[in-house]
Amino acid sequence: MADFDLSGINIPYNLDAEQSVLGICLMNSDAIQELTATLKPEHFHIKLNRELYAVMVQMALSAQKIDIVTVLDAAMRQNIFETSEQAKDYLARLVNAPPSVSALGKYADIITERYLVRSLIYASKEIIDAANESGGDDPEKLLDFAEQKIFDIRKGVEVRGLTPIAGIINDKLNELDELSKRYEASGGKLAITGLPTTFHELDNKIYGLNKSDLIILAARPGMGKTSFALNIATNVAKRNLDKAVAIFSLEMSKDQLVSRMLSSEASLDSEAMKTGNIPDGKWPDIGRAADVLMHLNILLDDTSNINIAEIKSKLRRVPNLGLVVIDYLQLMTSTKNYNGNRVLEISEITRNLKIMAKELNVPVITLSQLARGTEARTDKRPMLSDLRESGSIEQDADIVLFLYRNSYYDKTDPNVNSCECIIAKNRHGEVGTIGLGWDGKFTRFTNAETIHQER
Repeated sequence: MADFDLSGINIPYNLDAEQSVLGICLMNSDAIQELTATLKPEHFHIKLNRELYAVMVQMALSAQKIDIVTVLDAAMRQNIFETSEQAKDYLARLVNAPPSVSALGKYADIITERYLVRSLIYASKEIIDAANESGGDDPEKLLDFAEQKIFDIRKGVEVRGLTPIAGIINDKLNELDELSKRYEASGGKLAITGLPTTFHELDNKIYGLNKSDLIILAARPGMGKTSFALNIATNVAKRNLDKAVAIFSLEMSKDQLVSRMLSSEASLDSEAMKTGNIPDGKWPDIGRAADVLMHLNILLDDTSNINIAEIKSKLRRVPNLGLVVIDYLQLMTSTKNYNGNRVLEISEITRNLKIMAKELNVPVITLSQLARGTEARTDKRPMLSDLRESGSIEQDADIVLFLYRNSYYDKTDPNVNSCECIIAKNRHGEVGTIGLGWDGKFTRFTNAETIHQER
C-alpha cells in the first residue's frame, strides 16, 4: 500500500473571522451569549484565539462582565500570554476595529465551516494511518472506524485532542436550566430526564430512557420481554413524533413484530391475528390502530446474525434517532473468532453495545435470555447472576430489568394480570421492584393502577 503524505495540504482557517468574533465579544459583553450554544472553543484554529474564547465562555457562565480589562486579567491568571505587554497589545488589536455586531453570526459560521473541513482532513489522515497499520486485516473494524470518524464530524464532535471544559459546562447548565423549568411547570413533581416509557413507576425509578444508556431487559421465555420492549418502543414513538425508533429483531420477522404491535394497539386478541377470526365490530379499531402506527417513526430490521458494526452502520444513517431496541443479545454475532468461547464473545458484544449507545448518544434497550437456574429455585425471581453467558453484561449495562410473572409458574395464582418488573441494577438511582399489568390476549403491558381501575 502506498504511503500518503498530507503535509502539503493547506489547513483551512480564517484568522480575520476568529479575531472579529473575539473583538465583538470584547466590545459587547452580551454578544457571547448568542454564540455559546453553537460556537465552541475547539472550533478556533489558532491556539491563542481558542484559549481567549474559552476564557470568555467561562466568564459568561460565571456572569462576569466581559471587556478588555477583565479578559486581560483572566488571561494572565491562566498564563495565556507570557507578559502583560503582549496581552495588552493583542487585545487592543482585537478591539481597535471590530466589525458590526450584526455580522457576528456570519463570522461564527465561517469559523465553524473551516473547523468542519479541518476535521475531515484530520479524520482522513487517521483513516489512512489505520488502514496502513491494519495491513488489510479486519476490514469490518476498519470500515466501522472510518464511518465513526465521519459520523462524529457530522454530529459536531471534536475529533482531535481534548475538549475544553467550558463548552461542556455551558451545555450542562443549559440542560439543567431546562430541567428546572420542567420541574417547576410540573408543580414540583419528579422530572424525567430521558424519554418517558409511560410506565410511570418505572420512569420514576430510572428517570426515563436516558441518552447513552445500555438497558438490558431479561426474562425467561414466555414472560413477555419482546412485548414489553415493543410497548415501550411504541410509547416512545407516540410521544416523540420527531424521533426515530429503530427495532432490530434477530428472531422474529418484521411481519410478526407488526402483528404484535397491531394486536396491542387495537386491543385485538393475538389469536385473531393468526386465524383471521375477527370479531364483529372490531374492524374500526383495527383501522384506527393501523393509522396510529403508520404515522409513527418506527424502523424495523429483521436481519439474522447481525453484528454491532452492521447495526451502527445502519443507525448512523437515521436522522434524529431517539431509541434503539435489539431483540435479542444471544443471537448477535461478533466480528472476531472466539473459538467457541461464547462468554468472551457475549462480553465483547455487550461492551460494544455500550460503546454504540455512547457514540450515538441514544438509549439502547437490548433483550437477553436468562439461564435455566431460575427454574430450579423455589423463588424463581431472576437475579443478576442468572444472566445467561453473563460475562460483562452486568458490568456494561447501566440498567438491568427483569420481568417476572408468578402465575406463569403457579397456575393457581389468581393474579394472572400482574407482572413484576425487577430493577436489578440502576446507575441513576435505587433498585427495587415495581408492578405492571399484563394482558396476554393483546400482548400488552400497562401501568399497575390500570389493573385496579378495571377490577
